Amino acid sequence: MKAKSNLRYKIWLYLIVFSLSILILLWLFQVIFLNGYYKWYKTRELISTAQNITETYSEENYEVLDDISHKDSVCIELVKDNKLIYISNLFNKGCMATTQEPYKEDFIDSNDSSARYTLKNPRFNNETLVLAFKLNNNTHLFVSASLEPIDATVTILRSQLFYITLIVILLSLLVSYFISRIISNPIIKMKNKAQELARGNYNITFENSEIEEINELSKTLNYACNELEKTEDLRRELMANVSHDLKTPLTMIKAYAELIRDVTHKDKEKMDKNLNTIIEETDRLNVLVNDILELSKIKANATPLEIEEFDLNELMHTIISRYEIYIEKENYNIEYKEKPNTMIKADKKRIEQVIYNLINNAINYTGDDKKVIINIKEEKQNIRVEIKDTGKGINKKDLEYIWDKYYKVDKTHRRVQVGSGIGLSIVKNILISHNFEYGVETKINKGTTFYFIIPKND
Repeated sequence: MKAKSNLRYKIWLYLIVFSLSILILLWLFQVIFLNGYYKWYKTRELISTAQNITETYSEENYEVLDDISHKDSVCIELVKDNKLIYISNLFNKGCMATTQEPYKEDFIDSNDSSARYTLKNPRFNNETLVLAFKLNNNTHLFVSASLEPIDATVTILRSQLFYITLIVILLSLLVSYFISRIISNPIIKMKNKAQELARGNYNITFENSEIEEINELSKTLNYACNELEKTEDLRRELMANVSHDLKTPLTMIKAYAELIRDVTHKDKEKMDKNLNTIIEETDRLNVLVNDILELSKIKANATPLEIEEFDLNELMHTIISRYEIYIEKENYNIEYKEKPNTMIKADKKRIEQVIYNLINNAINYTGDDKKVIINIKEEKQNIRVEIKDTGKGINKKDLEYIWDKYYKVDKTHRRVQVGSGIGLSIVKNILISHNFEYGVETKINKGTTFYFIIPKND
């Protein structure tokens, strides 16, 4: 059953069935239905010819009748006062030329203006159609034609179709075989490599073929393979970084707790110091876990946006005030160029997260001058928020990855001074959920500017 369901077999089968269908139609219409079709066609043609004669007939103008008879292969008879005055061709197989035929006498004696007869011609032993018309009181027209195609023609057609059938079947087998191979081979190769990809082997390349659609599929799969490889690398790095960030505070919490239990529990000052360390590490651990949960919620759209109108300038002041400890104790310089009454519509808590994480990132990577610059710029249709550091900048090859969780430009893990290490990933997903444009501009050794753009209120 497996062989009968594969692509190569199905392509071969469909082409064979298509060719046989064409041959069956040829046999049906050229041999089996030929007589029936010929009768239908000849009847229509004879009716048209008879109508043409009745419209163009005039006394003694028999040349017109000769032309019509020759052109349409019909037999034309004119009977006047029960005498045959004209006949076009006595040797035509459709000719029923004798005035003694009973159907002619019956028609002449009747008052009918026209009649149709299907008769057996005794002269040629063939079926003949006769149309009778009354031209005037004493003149009657009889137009007849054979309803049987020439036997030799049918014999020739059957002989030709027999050989044509053999040739077409042979060609169909050969053509369908090669076509099935041309189409199926690259797909089969692609399937085998896709199975390798599913087993985790990313060091493969999907090859192009002569078929455009397969080429597009190869490009797509190669792109997917590269992305999967990057994702796997990031997964390993994420696991290593998360493990490190979880393990370090847990280890310190355990160590200081044991220290309090075994050594410093009698020394209140040292015990308080150790307890503060435990609290700080617990807070750091809590920030990491909360950020991971928050990112999962944002990606899953578990928490809908709560859009409201608020002053971005006031929110910026509130956020910056939280960094007073860094300004006072560690000499950070956070410059903010105010933009009063900057009203926007967005989810206030989420935008607060965005700004908070971008400032954290700037603090972590700014230069020795410890300067962070925040700007709110009003444009024609938008409000642009910029947060800039004075650090070493980011290489172009790393720009597309900086929004990924735990991605580090130098690929080595180091503890950040503020935040959990997934701040930019949270920023990205919040801004995407708002449909806000965002990006980064950087110059080596001159700093990096992260920005996002908020449409103005209508």
